[in-house]
Amino acid sequence: QVQLVESGGGSVQAGGSLRLSCSASGRTSSTYSMAWFRQAPGKDREFVAARTWSGGSTYYADSVKGRFTITRDNAKNTVDLQMDSLKPEDTAVYTCAFSRVVLTDLSVASGYRFWGQGTQVTVSS
Repeated sequence: QVQLVESGGGSVQAGGSLRLSCSASGRTSSTYSMAWFRQAPGKDREFVAARTWSGGSTYYADSVKGRFTITRDNAKNTVDLQMDSLKPEDTAVYTCAFSRVVLTDLSVASGYRFWGQGTQVTVSS
């Protein structure tokens, strides 16, 4: 099993920044995929960003490209999501997801077996 714990959500005004962190523990692997998804009220879950551990490739949804950055912290064994220039439409519950393998398409939610509990991000105008 893999346990994921998110932190860092909160409320911010438009144009502000937040940093989310996802800590993975348990039976992780040396090569894996890790991603952030979000779901706003009344909307489907959508892909935000992802990275692979080996190689360090990163992927972003077009809606966040240039504003969000996904990074890893080797010492803390976390994958963080730095969110800048936040917009009201970024308001959602953000959830991190983990796969023990490097996925062919990191934006597809069904490829991830393990999920965190989610953290609320609210951006006011």
